[in-house]
Amino acid sequence: MPDFLALQKESFNRFLQPQVPEDEREHLGLEGVFRDVFPLEDSHRNYILEYNNYFLGLPKYSPDECIDRGVTYSVPLKVRLTLNITDEENKNEFAQSIQQDVYFGNIPAMTEKGTFVINGAERVIVSQLHRSPGVFFDEAIHPNGAKLFQARIIPFRGSWLDFTTDINDCLFTIIDRRRKFPVTMLLRALGFSTNRDIFRAFDCITTISLKSKDIDKYYGTTIINDIIDENTGEIFFEGGTKVDVSVVETLVNNKISQVEVVDSDRQFSSMLLLNTMEKDPTHSTEEALGVVYQLIRSGEPPNLETAQKFIERQFFSPKKYDLGQVGRYRLNQQFDLDVPVDDTVLTMDDIVCVIRFLIDMRKGERGPDDIDHLGNRRVKTVGELLTNQFSVALSRMLRTIYERMNLRESESITPQDLINSRVVTTVINTFFGTSQLSQFGDQTNPLAEITHKRRISALGPGGLTRERAGFEVRDVH
Repeated sequence: MPDFLALQKESFNRFLQPQVPEDEREHLGLEGVFRDVFPLEDSHRNYILEYNNYFLGLPKYSPDECIDRGVTYSVPLKVRLTLNITDEENKNEFAQSIQQDVYFGNIPAMTEKGTFVINGAERVIVSQLHRSPGVFFDEAIHPNGAKLFQARIIPFRGSWLDFTTDINDCLFTIIDRRRKFPVTMLLRALGFSTNRDIFRAFDCITTISLKSKDIDKYYGTTIINDIIDENTGEIFFEGGTKVDVSVVETLVNNKISQVEVVDSDRQFSSMLLLNTMEKDPTHSTEEALGVVYQLIRSGEPPNLETAQKFIERQFFSPKKYDLGQVGRYRLNQQFDLDVPVDDTVLTMDDIVCVIRFLIDMRKGERGPDDIDHLGNRRVKTVGELLTNQFSVALSRMLRTIYERMNLRESESITPQDLINSRVVTTVINTFFGTSQLSQFGDQTNPLAEITHKRRISALGPGGLTRERAGFEVRDVH
């Protein structure tokens, strides 16, 4: 017979990795949280706090003794940290290094029965069914009857990125559900500086020979770039001009034999992009960066370097943005990409592929996703839920660490002085004590007990609420 509680036990073991030597632990669970947060350095780079590894102690009482005494069955967590104090003259060299094992509080431990003993009561952490990270496509009906299409990239951690069409067949993007601006502006900010770069990314460019016999079939197509006389610098025709008889004659008379135009076979894609470019006031990467930064961080004066770092940090920095391995896998599957699953930040290809898919939806070649389909959902087990709680706890602790780094004198500071373990203890105790996913174990009979431990809930943090759950979610999928 298989172990019916294997899912919960394996998940908790992946979170703590208790049997794995300290220097061989994988980048997941508690180890992953510490590696993502550390190293930390203060604003003047006087101190650098580094993470080495963590140790788990032994529980003080057995689970049965904890039930009798009304206490929590837990193990102490100690983290080995190194505080490097930099040299005042050369910030790249360390004047002093202090290594210390810092107590981070007690972590409730799972019993052999797959339960947790919290204040003498056996509790069960129910697995959560939630929306999987990745990209989702949807459609809506405008009041005038037109269909509007939407794509949303939802990461495991970081900013949401939306792409939408409007009734005028323009493409817009929205970052974190704030300000809406043309898609081409975002593409320019990401490095597709000119119209030609954007059209090339969507395979919308073709080169035509002006002396070709069937040149007339290209009449009405759009010239990509300004056509300039190399000798005088005179602009014959600006980018965006339609090809006609007079344009061809003028260019041939000036000994120009070839010109790049928007590919007529990709008419729909190019039409949407051209419509969007008309709404886009920017013409270069520098302009786009400044405008995007002002739209999102309104009130702050745009600075090119700051704006560039902001965009990179928003979507391309592992510390701020994380699709998760599941999100990366789903993007790879959806768009037939070959990006390693460990590469969990967005790539340029991801964004271009999402916009292409949205254009295909507008053409009627693709359909929307069912957000409630079980294929678009995944199960968060106890290990992942606890990983999220530790991330929350450490992010709260960071503010205290930075404040103490900036206030302390270097002669008296140690890693222990920077850490306030009560923050971690409070977050973990709150989760086990009050979360919707932490429930008193059903002990009516052995079958009810196993059923409860294997249950999946759509409620809880980041999930549904009873008030919002409509018929679609409750229906069979």
